[in-house]
Amino acid sequence: MRVLLIGSGGREHALLWALRQSPEVEEVLAATTNAGIRRDSTAAQLESQDPREVAAYAVREKIDLVVVGPEQPLVDGLVDQLAAQGVPAFGPVAAAARLEGSKVFAKDFMARHAIPTAHSRTVTTADEARAAIRSGEFGYPVVVKAEGLAAGKGVIIAADEAEALGAINDLMVERRLGAAGSRLLIEECLVGRELSYLVFSDGENYVPMPVAQDHKRAYDGDRGPNTGGMGAYSTSGLLDDALEAVIRRTIVEPTLAATRAEGFPFRGVLYTGLMLTAAGPKVLEYNVRFGDPETQSILRRLDSSFAELAMAVATGQLATVSPRWSSDSTTCIVLASPGYPGDYPTGRAISGLAAAAEIPGVTVFHAGTALSPAGEVVTAGGRVLGVTARATSLDEATDLAYRAVARISFDGMQFRSDIGRV
Repeated sequence: MRVLLIGSGGREHALLWALRQSPEVEEVLAATTNAGIRRDSTAAQLESQDPREVAAYAVREKIDLVVVGPEQPLVDGLVDQLAAQGVPAFGPVAAAARLEGSKVFAKDFMARHAIPTAHSRTVTTADEARAAIRSGEFGYPVVVKAEGLAAGKGVIIAADEAEALGAINDLMVERRLGAAGSRLLIEECLVGRELSYLVFSDGENYVPMPVAQDHKRAYDGDRGPNTGGMGAYSTSGLLDDALEAVIRRTIVEPTLAATRAEGFPFRGVLYTGLMLTAAGPKVLEYNVRFGDPETQSILRRLDSSFAELAMAVATGQLATVSPRWSSDSTTCIVLASPGYPGDYPTGRAISGLAAAAEIPGVTVFHAGTALSPAGEVVTAGGRVLGVTARATSLDEATDLAYRAVARISFDGMQFRSDIGRV
């Protein structure tokens, strides 16, 4: 099987790792500057990320399966173009990708189908947004969400009116996130434990994944600004059977049924970001692909072929495969550039990668890395590496991961010291 991998971050390096463990896979092609992905794949001679050109390339190269990692190509209709050319693709069509591409669409979708979520109001101007904040309808803290894709930076939890108005100014007046801030959701702040619940779906059937716990805040103790994710862990016991049954019955199954009813059966990874409130689980957001860094933690627990699973999802044959998940635990610690999630420098040399990977059970996934002209691995993004370990217990996996982190360094490297421990 020849596989084309779309994307260039830590999630995609984890997808590549899983594909390379699959006996069916002969070759994985990827077009990226990510040093880890470049090392582990064949360079794809793709001049453009335009969906039509990618689909034409897949046909020319006789690609058997395209695995799409990030959300933007899904929203842009890459899977639609591949389907038109008869190329199987792991990911949803554009109509289904709106569940992530438009937070307003997702909210309206949940309302239409009585899927539990936070109370919210959609606003289209800064004045309307300010009025919603000052109305007292939502109280504090209040959530301000950009409408469109924002690379994990479009959600602000404002502690008071001043912070909320500042967020509105940044998003709608200054347009710090561009078109993503053209509409906003003003939303009640749900209280409880946050959890990521992911399933594979082929449009008719679905298979849950092991549960992962993500950490979005930049600093220890879940303090500081939201990020794309500073670490994750996956272990047994994060979700009891009774609560998981509720999540499947009240959220996952109604969501998948609703996509069929509205004419876009969902194929790919459905990610529901949940808040486990006193009133029951509620949806914070949908994603239409693997999370990052949840992917690193989840796929390290997969003991069967990911390629077989991805092809079954893409071709509507999910009922014919039974993925095997390990009872081991995994911990992923993100190493980030100084300044992240704000402005950050790049081009800083990274040392200790080989020494970290020598620790049994440790895999170092590259997120924001590149090769310098001299062939050194250097930083090239905000989140640089996802140091991931698997062991028989969560404590052991966490200790292994931090042992590996201690062997890696680059100037200004920052990370949380409490992943897997909070």
